[in-house]
Amino acid sequence: MPRPRRNRTNEPVERPADLDAAIPFPPMEAELVRDLPEGDEWQYEPKWDGFRGLLENASGALRLWSRNARPLLRYFPELEALGDLLPPRSCLDGEIVIVRDGILDFDSMQTRLHPAESRVRKLAAEIPATFVAFDVLVWDGEEHWPAPLAERRATLEELAAGFVLSPATRDRDDALEWLDSFEAIGLDGVIAKRRDAPYRAGERTAVVKVKPEKTADCVVAGVRWKADGERRIATLLLGLYDDDGHLDYVGSAAVAPTRHDEIAAAVLPLLRDAPERRFSEPNRWGGGELEEAAVRPELVVEVRYDKVQGRRFRHGTKLLRLRPDKEPEQCTWREVRPPLEPDDPTLAGLLGSVPAGD
Repeated sequence: MPRPRRNRTNEPVERPADLDAAIPFPPMEAELVRDLPEGDEWQYEPKWDGFRGLLENASGALRLWSRNARPLLRYFPELEALGDLLPPRSCLDGEIVIVRDGILDFDSMQTRLHPAESRVRKLAAEIPATFVAFDVLVWDGEEHWPAPLAERRATLEELAAGFVLSPATRDRDDALEWLDSFEAIGLDGVIAKRRDAPYRAGERTAVVKVKPEKTADCVVAGVRWKADGERRIATLLLGLYDDDGHLDYVGSAAVAPTRHDEIAAAVLPLLRDAPERRFSEPNRWGGGELEEAAVRPELVVEVRYDKVQGRRFRHGTKLLRLRPDKEPEQCTWREVRPPLEPDDPTLAGLLGSVPAGD
């Protein structure tokens, strides 16, 4: 028997008490792998950067469930209109996304998780979300989830008229091109799904995901000290230059104890005559309680990162090496946000249509 899926606090994800028994829950997950699998049994889709959602009306009312069994429709009231497209006792699996200026905007997703209904509805009118469907589990009372994905995808394309469907391809070369070009429009990688597998709630056995390994050269703009009173560096504070030559703070990179002396030798001399600079970052990045100091922006380091969210690296980066061969002025936003090339895919092209907020 598969182990029950657990949330971030390591507690089993509970099935919503009144969810129709015909609907499998929690949603299928994906295992992170380094390389896209190949073979006729695989189908490839974009990895959307939004909130996973099961859209269903099996109880009689339209509901949108998160992977952790939280009701989401309250935060995305503009999606209530999708209820008119679903026959009774139906369920689709998909992703809620927000598109702004042709790019997926995860920051705007997070602003929706607001306690005030008036604020949520204002944002829904100004920056509407889109539900991107990629699987059909139940339709008009008929359970499709036991069928292999190849059949479910054909059913989805046949029945889910009016819904925005995630594109899918069986061509691995196309999927590899997606990996190279998706970053510019905010997509998060590529998903590969076994076409011969049924929908297995909460499991990762038939779905894998690949994220492109990304590195960036950043300017060291400051340091954050360890809380041990010995003035040892805990993290480097990183910056990138915008088009106007302003150095934006973009995140941090932890300094491993084994590399502290090497990094300190290069960084500590830059504390002298450093410009006045303040750094701020949301608590989810951590470290806000530690003392910090600016340094002269003269040192470049290479870091590995997974995602840029707004004007920050979403998570902490991994420090790879010093780059004494590179000038700080060369570290710009273009390095992590390359401009779209004429033949790159666009969100409008992938989705067929985009929300009014685009």
